[in-house]
Amino acid sequence: MQPWFEAVTLPEGQSCLVYDRRLPEFGFNWHYHPEYELTLTLGSRGTRFVGSDVAPYAEGDLALVGPNLPHAWQSHDLAEGAAEHRAVICWFTEEWVRGLPTVLPELHLITPLLTAASGGVLFGPDDAVRADIMALCDLPPAERALRLTAILVALAQHPDQRPLTNTARTPDDMPRDQRRMEAVLGHLHATLDAPIRLGPLCDLAHVTESQLQRIFKRSTGLSISAYVTRLRIGRAATLLVRTDLPMTQIAMRCGFHDAAHLARKFRETTGRTPSAHRRDFRARSALPPEGVFPMRK
Repeated sequence: MQPWFEAVTLPEGQSCLVYDRRLPEFGFNWHYHPEYELTLTLGSRGTRFVGSDVAPYAEGDLALVGPNLPHAWQSHDLAEGAAEHRAVICWFTEEWVRGLPTVLPELHLITPLLTAASGGVLFGPDDAVRADIMALCDLPPAERALRLTAILVALAQHPDQRPLTNTARTPDDMPRDQRRMEAVLGHLHATLDAPIRLGPLCDLAHVTESQLQRIFKRSTGLSISAYVTRLRIGRAATLLVRTDLPMTQIAMRCGFHDAAHLARKFRETTGRTPSAHRRDFRARSALPPEGVFPMRK
């Protein structure tokens, strides 16, 4: 079965994304993405698929999957005493993690682990690492990045680790869906303040409009318009807390028609108004605004 390309969107200005997934069951979702993925599975038993490796998993399963390596977890039943299938998933980019040793030479010890992750790495039980991973869910971005770095250092020195598969993927192996999605997503991120036009996106992907919509929904779980709205709201949320820009300028920079359009979409997405988001953040941080940050083109 051909794996799907999954689009993982890290928040702007952040090195990693953590998701606490809780579901009645884990369905088979054979997919891959350019990011590293560290997955801690809790309260669940089933089958783990990583590359060519197929094996049972149980409560506390911990695996590191490298970029573009197909993987899936399919649940069969709950672990004793568990009420739901749960997985704490952390995605981080190759650019970020490979760059760490250039800043701190002491972190070169994680390089062999990252190389081994190209085929997937499974770790034995470790209560301390498990607690650190679960704590990632509740940490602010800066502390989360530091804690993740410490987790990777601990895993690099973990005495109980084994490779899952020797079958690593290369860029030449990537199916067309990923190359199409990379081109489309790159264009959307670069032109976030412009109206959505399907024509240029179809030209980039070399598909029809209906094919593009189908591939996009399959890869991201969202329609193109819903995906772009989330990106715009994310950028607006960043500008609201990092700048003193008025609503009209934030709306313009984020692709909304006007301040009223921004307010409506922001409230639909977050359940609060942009003004409340800015006010509450300032109240929590008790810090003066940092001034206008230049937007990344």
